[in-house]
Amino acid sequence: MKHNPQGITTAMQLYFSGESLRNTAKSLKLIGVEVSHKTVYCWIRKYVELMDKYLAQIKPQVGDTWRADEMFLKIRGNPKYMYALLDDETRYWIAKEVAGDKMSREATDYARCLFQQGKEATGKKPLTLITDGLKAYHLAYKREYFNLKAPRTTHVTWEDGKVDNRKMESFNGNTVRVREKTMRSLKNPNTPILTGMQIFHNYLRPNQGIGNHTPSELAGIQVNGENKWITLIQNASRRQRGSL
Repeated sequence: MKHNPQGITTAMQLYFSGESLRNTAKSLKLIGVEVSHKTVYCWIRKYVELMDKYLAQIKPQVGDTWRADEMFLKIRGNPKYMYALLDDETRYWIAKEVAGDKMSREATDYARCLFQQGKEATGKKPLTLITDGLKAYHLAYKREYFNLKAPRTTHVTWEDGKVDNRKMESFNGNTVRVREKTMRSLKNPNTPILTGMQIFHNYLRPNQGIGNHTPSELAGIQVNGENKWITLIQNASRRQRGSL
């Protein structure tokens, strides 16, 4: 890191905890780090990309029940849907996909992409997939997860009354909505902000619902050190240098 590592990681912690870019820059001045909000965003973009490439090579040990759901986001001021795939046991955010109108013909393609990413990220398929009643989920499930051989993946919806949706509602509210409140809108579907939110949720923010552990800890991925941002960035930097 060319700049103060403490300043960079403090900026990322503040931003992904819910502060705006401008408020993050103002807070950094209190510890003697004077940068613009544009610099804060550049840090986020650079180090999120670095960590994402590193973490993509590590497979989390997730459970056999996964949940998928979609929620509204604003991209350039226009409402879009973000599909998210969550492990029920560890609360690990497995995959995400930003789409358009969920009722469009492409909805099944977005859901399929989400499920494909889930298989690639974990090296497995779930035994139980829980979603709402959106038809695209069931079509994508049949194409990506269903087979006639054991073990078979079962698809259930919380709308049939057999399961509840509180875990996914908690995820949406505490992970995505709290961050979205301080953003006017995202600039594009491939923004590093969403990936940063995913990293923060999985590796940095303790979850009360799982005993104040991080999802990554329950998924067998330990990040050591008081400042886990620095640990992740340093590990990612070493891996990048080793691959050159």
